[in-house]
Amino acid sequence: MAMTSNKLGQGISGAWAPVRKATSDVSSRWRNAPKWARIAGYLLLVVLAVLLPSQTVGNIMAPQSDWRTVLFYPIGSYILLALGLNVVVGLAGMLDLGYVAFFAIGGYAMAVLGVNYHWSFWEILPAGVAIAALSGVILGAPTLRLRGDYLAIVTLGFGEIIQRVANNLTVTGGPTGISGIPHPPSIGHFSFLTYGVLDPTPYYYLELLMIILVIFVSYRLENSRIGRGWVAIREDEDAAELMGVPTFAFKVWAFAIGASVGGLSGVVYAAKVIAITPENYPLLLSVLILVCVVLGGSGNRIGVILGAFLVAWLPERFRGLANYRILIFGAALVIMMIFRPGGILPAGRRRSELLEGRGGGQHLGGEFDLGQPGAEPEV
Repeated sequence: MAMTSNKLGQGISGAWAPVRKATSDVSSRWRNAPKWARIAGYLLLVVLAVLLPSQTVGNIMAPQSDWRTVLFYPIGSYILLALGLNVVVGLAGMLDLGYVAFFAIGGYAMAVLGVNYHWSFWEILPAGVAIAALSGVILGAPTLRLRGDYLAIVTLGFGEIIQRVANNLTVTGGPTGISGIPHPPSIGHFSFLTYGVLDPTPYYYLELLMIILVIFVSYRLENSRIGRGWVAIREDEDAAELMGVPTFAFKVWAFAIGASVGGLSGVVYAAKVIAITPENYPLLLSVLILVCVVLGGSGNRIGVILGAFLVAWLPERFRGLANYRILIFGAALVIMMIFRPGGILPAGRRRSELLEGRGGGQHLGGEFDLGQPGAEPEV
């Protein structure tokens, strides 16, 4: 029986080898491509993203769903949330199981300030981001001296606390939530900038703009002293501290920035759905966003975007299979993690560690220098 299992495993691994090699070749060519070629590639991706709401695309991608609605949520929201969580998990190496809390904080900031205080969307947007970032600091300051499983348990508890608080406070509407949340004000007479109830396309374009902004900011951060500090902490926190990295401060920064992106997504989501309840922010959402990061390739933005797209899109594409689609989806995730543990597009350093069968910390002291810019990080 054991011999049969080994042969089966070797057969599956052998069948998967060409896919692994093809993915590695594409990643290598992308990293070694000249800067102008990569910029052109990014512009092409943006153009494709702008054209995605086409009904022709929708008939192929989600024939049994409203494709424009699916593009906004879950696809767009998952991508935005995954990019924020990637800062915490992928760059700084901290396991956060309660990330949905910041999504909820942004949503309730939009609801409370919009309904009770009549603020406009553009006033609430920076306020919601700031409140979520402050919440990240409040959570991180007393807890980020913990590591690994202990930190995961604390963040898990924080996510549950936020949902329970929203369920019991009068200001949040309790279990019935808040309705009548205002839309963003329309801009001009352009249909794609007219925000209402029926057409989700303007919200998708707004979310796409936020995604591009977050990608740019996270890219600049990763290539900064703080970003190199996050990588050092992820590889070996003790070694990073010995090298003079202010690990605690940098971890708080990571939590605050990741939380602010979660709050940003929450504000946009609440403005679209116009009514939210605590049930909109389940623990499962935190788990799914973490799956997006790990499946796509922790630490690699393009991989994270791809992972989030697949996690959000595949259940909608196979909606006709009813509950079997979730079973197939779960099985696909298990198989993927067995034969592609680094994710679909793992970051360069992570790929090297998996190939060599080691952690990065033991070589960190001789390879990492916070004082020098170093190689351009992989986007």
